[in-house]
Amino acid sequence: MRLHLVACAAAIAIAIPSSAYAQQKTVKACEDEWKAKRAENQKAGITQKAYVDRCRAESDAAPGPASTTSKAVPAKEPAGPAATKAPAARKQTKAPAADNEFSTEAAAKARCPADTVVWLNTSSKVFHFASSKDYGKTKTGAYMCEKESLAAGNRAAKNEKQP
Repeated sequence: MRLHLVACAAAIAIAIPSSAYAQQKTVKACEDEWKAKRAENQKAGITQKAYVDRCRAESDAAPGPASTTSKAVPAKEPAGPAATKAPAARKQTKAPAADNEFSTEAAAKARCPADTVVWLNTSSKVFHFASSKDYGKTKTGAYMCEKESLAAGNRAAKNEKQP
């Protein structure tokens, strides 16, 4: 009887994929991590919402069971007034298509430090400035330098002005 139970338990353990054991961190666990590092995160311009979103995404992608004491820290973003106002980007349905389109604001800013970074809605070819409610929030899009976006034939949203 014991041998039968051991054999059944082994068969079940083999049949269940290891990814089923991986769990995403809870919002509370990620919020607790952010609060523990509040001063550091605020200095880096990382909002609690952005940290929680990234924390949950990283724990979902990490193999093995999630731990509430994880040392995973998101990459620091540049501090400053623009970094604190900019919302976290929504997950894109596809990767940026052109070499001048970026999935992060920091990557776009590195490409054109003297130019304004805009969020291009790749479906409509309309871009938004950081002060817009749509900045980084359209279903499909990418961060771009404003001059390169204009040169590619895109236009600014009609209700927005350059900051």
